[in-house]
Amino acid sequence: MNEKAPAPGGLALVEALVNTLDVETGADALDATEGRAVFGLAERDVPAARELREALRAACLAHAGHRAPDRSAAALDGFLAEAPLLVTVAEDGTAALRPATPDTLVSRIAEALAAAAADGTWARLKACEAEDCQWAYYDRSPAGRRRWCSMSVCGARAKMRTYRARRSVPDASA
Repeated sequence: MNEKAPAPGGLALVEALVNTLDVETGADALDATEGRAVFGLAERDVPAARELREALRAACLAHAGHRAPDRSAAALDGFLAEAPLLVTVAEDGTAALRPATPDTLVSRIAEALAAAAADGTWARLKACEAEDCQWAYYDRSPAGRRRWCSMSVCGARAKMRTYRARRSVPDASA
């Protein structure tokens, strides 16, 4: 899993929520009081937060060119419909989108996604290609084509599997 800096701006919240589940071990930070507190969740809010998390993961996988096996990236639409945004204007005349009800996790996510869509960073929040990982990471590569959360872990494993698969195929020219 990637130990680099978190995603910029509000995308750090999205990244943190997606990464509350360790796909490989099944450990879920939302099971613990401390994990829920990070997002201001009560225990009763956890099932909905998990659904939101997996909808976000599907969108992050789509950004990386992959499909979630059990969910469409469009599932996120349903959550965002519950979090209307308002245009607000500050004293200096600048306008921004703000949640109508800012005290919910879905509203904070909606605000973060609106800002990230506006500045072009949303598509760079991706999920690792490794099926046993799917950790969310922010792709800072110049071309925006990273496939794994960590080249030294997930990328190395994938390349080693490819190498071994090629080596196990008998040479047809021999």
